[in-house]
Amino acid sequence: MGLNETPSANRVHIGIFGRRNAGKSSVMNALTNQSIAIVSDVLGTTTDPVVKAMELLPIGPVVMIDTPGIDDEGELGALRVKKSYQMLNKTDIAVVVLDGETESPEDTALIEKIGQKNIPFVIFHNKSDTLPESFAAKEGHFYGSALNGVGIAELKEAIVKLAQTSEPERKIVGDLLDPLDIAVLVVPIDSAAPKGRLILPQQQTIRDILEAGGISVVVKETELAETLKKLGTPPKIVITDSQAFGMVNKIVPQNILLTSFSILFARYKGNLETAVRGAKALDSLKDGDKILISEGCTHHRQCGDIGTVKLPDWLKKHTNADISINFTSGTEFPDDLSGYSAVIHCGGCMLNEREMRYRYKCAEDQGVPITNYGIAIAHMHGILKRSVEPFEDIRKILE
Repeated sequence: MGLNETPSANRVHIGIFGRRNAGKSSVMNALTNQSIAIVSDVLGTTTDPVVKAMELLPIGPVVMIDTPGIDDEGELGALRVKKSYQMLNKTDIAVVVLDGETESPEDTALIEKIGQKNIPFVIFHNKSDTLPESFAAKEGHFYGSALNGVGIAELKEAIVKLAQTSEPERKIVGDLLDPLDIAVLVVPIDSAAPKGRLILPQQQTIRDILEAGGISVVVKETELAETLKKLGTPPKIVITDSQAFGMVNKIVPQNILLTSFSILFARYKGNLETAVRGAKALDSLKDGDKILISEGCTHHRQCGDIGTVKLPDWLKKHTNADISINFTSGTEFPDDLSGYSAVIHCGGCMLNEREMRYRYKCAEDQGVPITNYGIAIAHMHGILKRSVEPFEDIRKILE
């Protein structure tokens, strides 16, 4: 996979924030050496976040986010400010652009919010290339002019350092495999499957297996039993799409590890324990409870869709209760979850780790149980304990 083909969720997200006309768009263009964002002296030129996947050497693949001004005014302006703050939820590194040497109350509030979210950040004083030599620069701040290219190299170097000191890369399944171990991936091909390709979690898992020196075998659920017979050597693990969990569980012998893509990605993005506890909460749902089913991407709904059709059916059968279900997709995730008794989220393959953690944290802070598709399905089919067998710390929760 080339750098340009790196999935957005796997790229470092660099958000550029500040007041209107501070020069955020100019800073973005200067950092990337491209005219990505429209630059104008008119206040509020950037009315919606501009998100651009690209390469920023030497980091490599990144997502640049140019945001509306945090001091926008009026009813529409307040919505734009809200959008800017929402972008913090998916920002790995923040660049705060100040207009010259001064820091406004809006800038101060923004910096405080960034600190509360533990987002690494740098502060760039734009339009400050003509400051007198007597000016006392603040330690850790950067000064210059995006328009004239002054100070941009130093700013870029600071961003690179922050990116290089971020959390170490985790494995999806590779840490569970020894070289030449066999991993069987069960991939249903139905009306909801994308034409001519595998979905992102399946692609990423195959790549992770290969990098670990393992052997990846990909089959449909209808060919699984015969494949296991023909392998000769039992696989180390079978990884299934969530919707085929029940069928696959009956086929795979108990001495072979079994899990799902959703469970692996919950672990990969750091929220497996929370999701397992959230699945257990589905047992206590009662008449009148409201459930949120949320997906991180938008796609054309089809007959038998897992999120809007299969999951609600399984939920109603499992709870035997008169529950109501709401749906959200893409970037639309409610800040207020207090009206919900539980949240069931997709695996989040199209969302970066920080945004997934934010969504889980929203639920945790409001005392709302949250889980994901695969873990909920495994629990409702009575096979969750087996599905987390590879992870000793998680297995203890269910004992």
